[in-house]
Amino acid sequence: MALLVIAADDSIMPQTREHLEILRLLGLEHGLIALTKCDLVDETTREVAELEVRDLVRGTFLEHAPILHTSASTGSGIVELREALKFQAEKCLAGPRARDTGWFRLAIDRSFVMQGHGTVVTGTVWSGTLKVGDEVDWLPGGERVRVRGLRRHGEPVESVTAGMRAAINLAGVKHEEVRRGQELATPGILVPTKVLATKLRLLPGAKPVRHRQQVRVHLGTLETIATLSLLDCDKIGPGEEGLAQLFLEDQALAVWGQPLVVRQASAQQTLGGGRVILATGRKLRRRHVADLEHLEQLAMGDSQARARVVAWFSAYGGISPAELVREAGWTLQDAEGWTAQGLADGSLVEVSVGATRKRLLEAARVDELEGMLLEALNRLHDREPLLSHHERQKVEGQLGWLDDPALAAGILDRLVKRRVVVGPQGRVGNADFKPRLTASQRRLKEQILEGHRQAGFQPPEKASFVALAGQNATSLDELFGVCVAEAALVKVQDGLYLANQHERVMREKVTAELKSRSERGQQGLTVAEIRDLLGTTRKYAVPLCEYLDRVGVTRREGDFRWLAQNDNLESTVGKA
Repeated sequence: MALLVIAADDSIMPQTREHLEILRLLGLEHGLIALTKCDLVDETTREVAELEVRDLVRGTFLEHAPILHTSASTGSGIVELREALKFQAEKCLAGPRARDTGWFRLAIDRSFVMQGHGTVVTGTVWSGTLKVGDEVDWLPGGERVRVRGLRRHGEPVESVTAGMRAAINLAGVKHEEVRRGQELATPGILVPTKVLATKLRLLPGAKPVRHRQQVRVHLGTLETIATLSLLDCDKIGPGEEGLAQLFLEDQALAVWGQPLVVRQASAQQTLGGGRVILATGRKLRRRHVADLEHLEQLAMGDSQARARVVAWFSAYGGISPAELVREAGWTLQDAEGWTAQGLADGSLVEVSVGATRKRLLEAARVDELEGMLLEALNRLHDREPLLSHHERQKVEGQLGWLDDPALAAGILDRLVKRRVVVGPQGRVGNADFKPRLTASQRRLKEQILEGHRQAGFQPPEKASFVALAGQNATSLDELFGVCVAEAALVKVQDGLYLANQHERVMREKVTAELKSRSERGQQGLTVAEIRDLLGTTRKYAVPLCEYLDRVGVTRREGDFRWLAQNDNLESTVGKA
């Protein structure tokens, strides 16, 4: 609610009109009008002033507001003003905007140092409840701070709630780091941004605004310069409106539906205002039909429609209760219920992103990503028809445009879990794909495998099969790739492979010998000792040792190899 104050001896001034327009832009619905200094004018002048005021507020939320005649000098009308304010306040508290959002928010308007207590910030609680001892995000810096104490109208209190003025004593915060426009909020809800979308409405008497024009933006307690990007037109005239994005010089905190006021960059005139309809920075394309349609739905749609649009804008970035609170104007409780219902009915899917994180996506988006990965695999199969499996990294790289590469891995894991995609460790292929080998290629493949099985730790080089390959010489590399993909061969280095069973025996022998030496207090193994252990030659021992280092079986220190899994294997002999 607002109290519009007009002096009876001055009546309506230019700033009075501007103040009323700003109150309308902020979307207020309740208010009073106080005609002050009534002791300085006669009754006729007071009546004329009241008529002028009634004419001014006609068609606004103050059209039927009571006008109270007051005098600070004589005290006339002050008691009636207090009663009227109380009545209007009770109407506000009973209104729909008074519902509990489930999270705390306060925009800082000033700060000071209190001797013996430290930094204190003040502001009006926008939503939620704050208690002594709570932790909140201090934004836009993103630091987590603790509430040491609370005061309301000079008196210490244990908690403050929406609508109250509050002085908050913060632990570990330096006074010089606090500035007007910063905010305190429940952790994880607000996200600093330099880009906001709004439906901007210009005042009837304002000058037109054009695309790329600089303006001054007031949002909460923040005042900053912004560049205006008009999305559906090139110019907005007086009394008109248009969809726009504001590219701010300073980071802002905003939620869906939050009012903002736009003035000339010089701050000489209020141009107009609107409400935030997209609170997190993402650049939208001008005159792009889909973007504009979804912005209109955000501005006009009901809460369910807004949630669907938020999910659309989030695309593969995922949605969360916090995002629905911020971008769709939901309460935290309703947002948590919506996501839980979506998981239950299958319209939302939780995808693992890395070892500890999960991302909530629309089922349709997950289907799209799975389809892209399967198409990528099909292309790889078409390109290399002899390979039944391809390196996971290569497949996941087909979605390299995603903001987080771990999301591609999570989507691929889902396909593997359902056995739509199969493959040995580190490799994948479509479950229904079969390598298309000719009879001669199948024979050559078997000869390659048999040659490596017979050779033990002195495997044949790839080049030695060229004569056997004949007309299949050009597909020799692919055939070796097939053997690796099927886990029959292990690549030691370019041109050198071991049969899978020999690689396993090599690991076991080297590991057992190093453990035994450790227990006896002896030093590690040299290349020559590993050569003798495997019954091979130095030609093969060196690349085999480098392979064991690379795959994490051993680690090299000087001339010796030690078990990589144990950092405490060095004996006193080895250290000496």
